[in-house]
Amino acid sequence: MSGEDMGADFVTIQAMKLTFLRARLHRACVTHVEPDYDGSCAIDGELLNAAGISEYEQIDLYNITNGERLTTYAISAQPGSRIISVNGAAAHKADPGDRLIIAAYANLEPEEVMNFKPTLVYLDADNHIEQIRNEIPAQVA
Repeated sequence: MSGEDMGADFVTIQAMKLTFLRARLHRACVTHVEPDYDGSCAIDGELLNAAGISEYEQIDLYNITNGERLTTYAISAQPGSRIISVNGAAAHKADPGDRLIIAAYANLEPEEVMNFKPTLVYLDADNHIEQIRNEIPAQVA
């Protein structure tokens, strides 16, 4: 049955959702790679809390150093440890010292978009929080 055959009620039921950046850890420094550890990315629990990323939540890793991109899930590392450990198969996509963008997304209804602001956590080379913002400055020429 095509969408035309389902009529206007189908369109109403299938309301469009938009995917937005919800949380980001910017320039996180990889401290460990553990190919034999259970999959995922272990992140210092304090950093997870600061970004509002939940344990077992799906995350994307964007490796600034080598250009690799992958999807995994977050697990909590010891709070205050500053650990960013890329584990399992993903460990082959990063090396200690690589800088990552760790991102989590939200699916929003169009009416939610206007008031939505992401949590952007900027880290130094030792994974200490430098600042937390809710917007990215406009890029200029």
